[in-house]
Amino acid sequence: MSVDARSVDEQATEECEVVATVDDTDGAAQFVVADIARDEAWLSVPAVAACSLDEWR
Repeated sequence: MSVDARSVDEQATEECEVVATVDDTDGAAQFVVADIARDEAWLSVPAVAACSLDEWR
């Protein structure tokens, strides 16, 4: 399954490299998912609200 989440002003790209991390932001842990092959292609949620790996399976 592929989701095209680009804005209407952007062209689609075939290259992507998605990574995830937990980052400390303002004293609170944030779960961050980013496509590092594109500018401004990321999202974050509080780490306590993120699903565990077992829940994703």
